[in-house]
Amino acid sequence: MTTQTNSAGSGPTDESTGEARLRGYSMHKDDFAKRLSRIEGQVRGIQRMIEDDTYCIDVLTQVSAATKALHAVALGLLDGHLRHCVSHAVQAGDEDATERMVTEASKAIERLLKA
Repeated sequence: MTTQTNSAGSGPTDESTGEARLRGYSMHKDDFAKRLSRIEGQVRGIQRMIEDDTYCIDVLTQVSAATKALHAVALGLLDGHLRHCVSHAVQAGDEDATERMVTEASKAIERLLKA
């Protein structure tokens, strides 16, 4: 399947149908955006803590909370990838795409575990 940007410039489309192609997170995009905005606020708060010379352990506690929140976003994205992208490749009988996507997911899991 070849893709191109749709006429609105809002994302990839399927060249054969011209329809917008959804991502695994598309149905929950607003939820992810809200979570990421909260995380951004947490990180700004950590920056203020450093500027204010806050006690080290208190800063580390906030860093841990922000890291955990980012991991939750990453797991949600991975879940969406498996349930949507990989699932569609399997249903379409596209063995090459399925293999490629499973490999990508495995590598993403490996990176998450190393983080």
